[in-house]
Amino acid sequence: MKLICIGRNYTDHIKELENEKPTDPVVFLKPDTAILLKKQPFFIPDFSDDVHHEVEILVKINKVGKHIQKKFASKYYDQIGLGIDFTARDLQRQLKEKGLPWEKAKAFDGAAVIGDWLDKTRFPDVDNLNFSLRKNETLVQQGNTSHMLWKIDEIIEYVSKYFTLKIGDIIFTGTPAGVGKVVANDKLVGCIENTQMFSITVK
Repeated sequence: MKLICIGRNYTDHIKELENEKPTDPVVFLKPDTAILLKKQPFFIPDFSDDVHHEVEILVKINKVGKHIQKKFASKYYDQIGLGIDFTARDLQRQLKEKGLPWEKAKAFDGAAVIGDWLDKTRFPDVDNLNFSLRKNETLVQQGNTSHMLWKIDEIIEYVSKYFTLKIGDIIFTGTPAGVGKVVANDKLVGCIENTQMFSITVK
């Protein structure tokens, strides 16, 4: 099982971090050890003073595929979820300045929150999903998949050129604007439309 993550997939988020708009999807991986165990709090790692929440729509792959054409991509997933890509922003900044990979800032233990899953048939259009994150009952991030630079099927087509997709693989599709620092005792609640998908505490 692997976690395939897409960066810089929402224009407003690109602007807020003053990044360059990519011409192709930005792809990075997280190991399965990054998954935050169910009902466990998220512990801020001791190597960062600036860990940010990034809420994202997730897709779970349900069949093996390679070089998948966009027109067939929808056959490779039937569940939609919501999660958080926790990012040690200070460490990421240092690594980017040196031209080094991001893994230490993105793939550390507990850095991937995976909430509940919903059957995609529940939604009329997966490319028009509202989702949100509340921190201590305050709305901090909200997005709609229609604003993605690369939609879900396009992401599957692109990443399957490079990686064989296997059953159980999860794709993190990118975060909208509003990312921010978490501190101890924060409570984070994520929703798709009006359905709560996860609730976690920060330690």
